[in-house]
Amino acid sequence: MSSLSQLEPRHVKSSSNTQDDVVYEYIFDAILEQRLAPGTKLSEEALGEIFGVSRTIIRRALLRLSHEQVVSIRPNRGAVVASPSVDEARQIFAARRVVELAVIELAVKNITPQSLARIRAMVQAEQDAFDRGDIGSGIRLSGEFHLELANIANNMPLLNFQRSVVSQTSLIIAQYEVGHQAQCSCNEHEALLLAIESGDPARAMAMMKKHLDHIEDKLNLDNESASTDLHVVFSDVVKKQPPTRRD
Repeated sequence: MSSLSQLEPRHVKSSSNTQDDVVYEYIFDAILEQRLAPGTKLSEEALGEIFGVSRTIIRRALLRLSHEQVVSIRPNRGAVVASPSVDEARQIFAARRVVELAVIELAVKNITPQSLARIRAMVQAEQDAFDRGDIGSGIRLSGEFHLELANIANNMPLLNFQRSVVSQTSLIIAQYEVGHQAQCSCNEHEALLLAIESGDPARAMAMMKKHLDHIEDKLNLDNESASTDLHVVFSDVVKKQPPTRRD
């Protein structure tokens, strides 16, 4: 069993954070890194043993995550990692476009040399993670890049909403991405940095829209799921073949 006081999740910045905060941040990180797959059952008992805390603390952390819509709490059945439907995925991306464009417009206006250096270091750390094959850390750093932009925007409601849509997007990518090419985001993050550095909000917003379009383009959201029925999988072949005699 872990001692919660010894754990240092990446997002926790202050020693004044509660046990609820620590558990919340660890689960949030796991979702951001796509280590928790959509539909994973989140047992209060198992999590309590892992973190060495009461089920009450676990329950509060899960409730907070459910408010951000990355965890679903089912009456009498417990909590699971959310599994967005295709329609929900499209709605989440639509919402993310709205918030990201507002965030980057404010970020351009509020950027300082210090904050620019900070996010540039994050992009480099993201690239380094993918280069060494640490896909989970690369994905998390990709999400943290967008969260840091919201932090630079200096608008708390936008930051809170950004946390929700970024983590929900991570679930959608885990569920629907074709090809698993998350590392492609590094070049686009670098382009976003250059757009922000230029001080031109319109340029930065156009680059952000292009970036989000590329993310969504890699998803299979056409409502056609794979099948285990061979007749369905090879239906086009069957249609092209002439009837054959069976002796």
